[in-house]
Amino acid sequence: MSARKLDRKVNSHLSPNELLIFERSSPGKKAYQLPELDVPAVDAAEALGAASVRAEIPGFPEVSEVEAIRHFTRLSTWNYAIDYGMYPLGSCTMKYNPRINEAVARLEGLAWAHPYQPETLAQGCMEVMERLEAALAEITGMDAVTLQPSAGAQGELTGILLVRALLESRGNPRKKILIPDSAHGTNPATAAIAGYAIENIRSSETGVLDVGALERIVDQDVAALMVTNPNTLGVFEENIVHAAEILHAKGAMLYMDGANMNALVGVARPGDFGVDVLQLNLHKTFSTPHGGGGPGAGPVAVKSHLEPFLPAPRLQRSGGQLHFDYDRKQAIGRVRAFYGNFGVLVRALAYILAHGGPGLRNATLDAVMNAVYIRKKLEPYFDLPYPSPNMHEVVFSDDRQAKLGVRTGDLAKRLIDYGFHPYTVSFPLIVHGALMIEPTETESKDEIDLFVEAMISIAREVETDPQLVKTAPHLTRIGRVDEVAAARKPVLKWTPDS
Repeated sequence: MSARKLDRKVNSHLSPNELLIFERSSPGKKAYQLPELDVPAVDAAEALGAASVRAEIPGFPEVSEVEAIRHFTRLSTWNYAIDYGMYPLGSCTMKYNPRINEAVARLEGLAWAHPYQPETLAQGCMEVMERLEAALAEITGMDAVTLQPSAGAQGELTGILLVRALLESRGNPRKKILIPDSAHGTNPATAAIAGYAIENIRSSETGVLDVGALERIVDQDVAALMVTNPNTLGVFEENIVHAAEILHAKGAMLYMDGANMNALVGVARPGDFGVDVLQLNLHKTFSTPHGGGGPGAGPVAVKSHLEPFLPAPRLQRSGGQLHFDYDRKQAIGRVRAFYGNFGVLVRALAYILAHGGPGLRNATLDAVMNAVYIRKKLEPYFDLPYPSPNMHEVVFSDDRQAKLGVRTGDLAKRLIDYGFHPYTVSFPLIVHGALMIEPTETESKDEIDLFVEAMISIAREVETDPQLVKTAPHLTRIGRVDEVAAARKPVLKWTPDS
């Protein structure tokens, strides 16, 4: 092992184990020292009200300032982050986001804008939204965009509610939504919440939508097909134009889940191959840091026949001034308060403008190239159930390793010992024991080579010492936990007896 690789492996976990802050507590310790009071004392209970004051906080840790600082600084070194290394998570596009986008989102006039301020004082913010809507419409080849949905799944629901509203206006909302087995897992939930029955379509042997099956299934009860493109195998739906024609001929619509737009931006536009409506995950493709459940944004782009139904209000320009139009008689209503997660919208526009058209295309090509490179390097060591050309991500299975008793979860835990965040485990479900890997465009060849070498090393360990992998991780402060017990009996509150 080279010195660099050894450093990567060892330096990942240099910090010693850390006591809980409660265990460091010592009665009477304080993190401050104040001079004697030189003004008249005030009774806090009298000044603030007895209900607002308590003598002490039970169990509150008593530590010095330096102990508190060192404790939380040491804990911060335990967190894996995109600033630390690569996230090979597939279908999540966990990529590094340029710091310029963060700087722009923190500009005082944008960061402190209030949704209740008069429109005359919000023209700059509204122009940001107008320009972002126009950019996303151009990128997707669609006619109109709403920025209101605050996450990808909410964007999905908004899109299907738009489909329902249009079909209702024609006299029949229809009953079913068709969903391929290669679609994102949120799609069936979206259709169900919108009041539709769900019918699954199996993928073909090449991992794409079976248009023959689609043609047989589509009837007057079908409202739409929800297709993820590229799908969760990382494969582009090569028959998407034909699928759109089949649906449109029967009065149904084509909904595209745009969570994987990181593989299409600047190369192909969904509107050009027949898509009626799609959502975009700005926090995946267009630059917002992931984590903690948000923030996110799920703008919805539509063709003109769905535009009248977009959520109110809609941004309009008249007489050189921007304003919000609330008088939308066919609108499905609001899908969230105010106008969207504005900080995320600012970041997205900054990302788009900083790259420009050629830059966005280059980012897409780099993402695809990185994924294909990983595929070619790892194909000799892991089973590839769908050999169709992949785009921004590649999905292997654990079939080869499972013969020796090692599963995808074991491989992922062993990867932690090599200093990498695990890939996506056991998804998509159509691949048994899936290993889904997405490098994104931001990773260098050096970083990808380290990841590839780690995966090859683990594959070889399975051949020589499978028990080493089955009991991983070994270099973390806490070893393999009982995941079933953790899920069923979580300990959510610390007590001295814990």
